[in-house]
Amino acid sequence: MSLLALAGVEVARDGKAILSLEGLDVRAGELLALLGPTGAGKSTLLRVLHLLERPAAGSVAWRGAPVPWPAPLDLRRRIAMAFQDPLLFSGSTLENVLYGLSLRGETGVAAREKATEALRLLHVDHLAERRARTLSGGEAQRTALARALVLRPELLLLDEPFAALDAPIRRHLLEELTQVVKAHGITCVYVTHEQGEAFSVADRIAVLRRGRLLQAGTPEEVLLRPASRAVARFMQTGNILSGVVTRRSEALSEVAVGACVLFSRTVLPEGTAVDACVRREEVLVEAPGDAAPAPGLNRFRGTVATVFDHGSTMQLKIDAGFSEGPLQALITRRVAHDLAPRPGLPVEATFSAASVHLIPREGRSDDDL
Repeated sequence: MSLLALAGVEVARDGKAILSLEGLDVRAGELLALLGPTGAGKSTLLRVLHLLERPAAGSVAWRGAPVPWPAPLDLRRRIAMAFQDPLLFSGSTLENVLYGLSLRGETGVAAREKATEALRLLHVDHLAERRARTLSGGEAQRTALARALVLRPELLLLDEPFAALDAPIRRHLLEELTQVVKAHGITCVYVTHEQGEAFSVADRIAVLRRGRLLQAGTPEEVLLRPASRAVARFMQTGNILSGVVTRRSEALSEVAVGACVLFSRTVLPEGTAVDACVRREEVLVEAPGDAAPAPGLNRFRGTVATVFDHGSTMQLKIDAGFSEGPLQALITRRVAHDLAPRPGLPVEATFSAASVHLIPREGRSDDDL
């Protein structure tokens, strides 16, 4: 069931469209991550979802009912938001959390109990009397989240709330936040440009680029079955090869990529122009062997062109006869230790047909949008 649904929404600035969505729904009880580069329109979309910005076109519906503009106060009060900057004012931690309640006319002992409980949920209740301006970055962000949660929103909007924090603190807060919203059944939209964050918290991911929704789906769908070349590139697939389906069966498509042939479990009609996507980590790299060809298994011999050390992993580029350039592979440190990769080393790159996702190329690529 959709808590909030957008259809045909357009937002413009100075006559230029900055958001153009055919449709997007936020489902009740889910954690939806909005993922995209800087300038993708994520913050503008949050303002529309917060019912603060009226679209130039399109409709917004709350639980199936159209939202009038300006949106009624009682409806906007069902939504809370936290930002990258905690925006705490002078006063104590507890007073900051009480502020939203006071605007709604809630004061006294009952309000203090609610605020204290919200601080307890975020593990900062021991800082209730501390001056807010003396809090560390992580403590301040916990307080800002408590200030949003104390309002018991049906929809919680988060605009990169942990972006300014160090990675270990960010990961810890993400875990705690996810536990809290799930335990209380709060619908949450989480904006980030960090893919790792999105995959660690989201039930679904919506990928935005230049104000357009490129794909919305489960983390697995977006990662392994990108809807377009643009999504595949953004998700750092690594290998995106242009080809044509030359033969198909009930279980396999055979794809000509220049002089090379790939097998894929994505079954498409013969003659379909496609982008064949193979994630770097799906490519197994070994020393050349004498294994016989296996049906549906992609196997290419080549030489290592370059080696990039990423610490726990290493990225190899392998000259394997593809006209579009080297094949990319991401291998573990253990595999690298055994293989000892270096430029010029003969290797064999192998990946299954299930690892090859085919995207039909129809008309203009959304890379041009």
